[in-house]
Amino acid sequence: MAASLVFRLHDRGPEVVREVLLERGWEEYDQEEREEEDWNLYWRRSAFRNSEYHNLLPWQRLNHHPKTVGITRKDCLARNLRRMRATFGSSLYDFSPTAFILPNHYTRFLSEYNNLRVTRGSSVYWICKPVDLSRGRGIFIFEDVKDLVYDCSVIVQRYISKPLLISGYKFDLRIYACVKSFHPLTVYIHQEGLVRFATEKYNLSSLRNLYAHLTNTSINKFGPFYKAAKGTVGQGCKWTMSKFRHFLHSQDINELLLWQRINNIVTLTLLAIAPSVPSCPNCVELFGFDILVDVTLKPWLLEVNYSPALTLDCQVDITVKRGLISDLIDLMNYTFSDSLRERADRRHGYKRLCFRAKRPSHVPTPPVLSTFEGTKIQKRRSGGQSSQTLPPIKTLRQPEKTNQRQSRQDASGADYQRRLPPVDSNQIYATRGSLANETHRDKTRSLTFGPCSRTNASVVNRRTCPALAPQKSLRVSEVTSHDGTETEAETERSGEADASSSIRDTPHRELGFRRSKLPNIYSGSHGAVRMERTLNGQHVPPLRVGDFIRTFPFNAATLRASRHELDVMVVIQELHKLTAQLATPGERLRREEEEVKEETDGEEFDALLWGPKDPPLLSQCFKPT
Repeated sequence: MAASLVFRLHDRGPEVVREVLLERGWEEYDQEEREEEDWNLYWRRSAFRNSEYHNLLPWQRLNHHPKTVGITRKDCLARNLRRMRATFGSSLYDFSPTAFILPNHYTRFLSEYNNLRVTRGSSVYWICKPVDLSRGRGIFIFEDVKDLVYDCSVIVQRYISKPLLISGYKFDLRIYACVKSFHPLTVYIHQEGLVRFATEKYNLSSLRNLYAHLTNTSINKFGPFYKAAKGTVGQGCKWTMSKFRHFLHSQDINELLLWQRINNIVTLTLLAIAPSVPSCPNCVELFGFDILVDVTLKPWLLEVNYSPALTLDCQVDITVKRGLISDLIDLMNYTFSDSLRERADRRHGYKRLCFRAKRPSHVPTPPVLSTFEGTKIQKRRSGGQSSQTLPPIKTLRQPEKTNQRQSRQDASGADYQRRLPPVDSNQIYATRGSLANETHRDKTRSLTFGPCSRTNASVVNRRTCPALAPQKSLRVSEVTSHDGTETEAETERSGEADASSSIRDTPHRELGFRRSKLPNIYSGSHGAVRMERTLNGQHVPPLRVGDFIRTFPFNAATLRASRHELDVMVVIQELHKLTAQLATPGERLRREEEEVKEETDGEEFDALLWGPKDPPLLSQCFKPT
């Protein structure tokens, strides 16, 4: 019988994740009862170490992609958006307020400050945020530069002084975006989100009143009016996105264009780091985008949260976040059991690693076949200890000059197994003799992987993957735009650099990773959706999984643009075209649809418009009325 799916939570993890997975029949990892690699999903708030990406096995998933700090730390986000603005134009990347990183850019800030005071008759307000703090800590608003006092690295932005208000209260939107893959880029946005309110009425004459200017729940839940009824807002400080849609309808607002502009913000922000994020197909990531809407209905990006808060402070949290996690697990599309992990555990033989890298030219390819004699592997189980001996298998041998190092590795059985070069799966099954029928083996594997998966992956170590090699010990704040009441991710480094190290301002750099089609752990899902489809031989992600709507790729052109190397320019052109189409539907759009259909050999590629209560197909939005 196949093994149950196992989840692993770091520091006891978010309770809502535990509850949802246990309800779905998963088992929680217990280090006293299970082997170190005996799990399917590892969830943690802070970033994973390099070695944890390198040592991923085919049945394992992590809830963070490597190197996403470029958008989740306030100063890195400001740098990358400034770079994209310089590359692709300020008219496109105009959704983030003017920002300066102090003290480095203090002279620039002072020049802008003085220019605005001279050219603008009305007052100009600024907001100051520490780059490595979350949950609203250390934030203040000022008008006069003499009030700008700081003792750490901060980011100073133009304060959006005319936000859209509901019953006089300021609010922002927490949008949950899931990046299922960066190579090719695949993005889903959840239909439900949070509308977070300040708990006192907005008033520019009291800049020091954080309850009127900040929408962080961690601050407002301690406000004097948190439990009081506040007009349309009601008690507390949160709405569901569904209630916000009802508000938009009552105000006769063109919501389609608003939702698409928010969607554009998510996609354009991810494009800033997508080319530089290493390919790691066994990872998935949930980001929290904080969006503010001003009185002109223009959405602004405030920040991107790494590990958005999953605490349940009120009924709105329960409604939104339990559904969010449940849909996220459906999006991962696990089977109900993991026969692969069970067979690997019984065999306890060769472990395939899932993080692939290019072999540097100076590293020779192992040319010789040799025989590795069986090694005894001790297996720890709750009922006692047992041992088994692996039969001889053929492996690739390093050149003679490396034999001395190899002999030192022989002393540690399990560790040596992890460092073995790739072995063809047919050799392993043939030596065991446990699966004599090839057809049966393929069928069993498909229970966990799905029809298109491939398990061959290269072993990655520090030589073959220099881009993520351990660096000098240092203390860093991992990714600091966390929010909620979770512990801030500040960890001590000892011998390994975090995989979320800073990203340079260059639009693309060679990281030394080779894309690989790895086991998807796909097949069954709680949601009744079609998970697999192809267009001209290329995999097309499902339109919708639960309340997750696929927002990228959204047409055939963006699918092609993300097929190999991400073509950012093409994606940006398609986004601009789509937004223009939603703003001015007409006859010309039908001609464009026909052109797209010709390019895809008559096969239709469509997407849903994220945001509305019942998301329409984009093609339906373009039809003239």
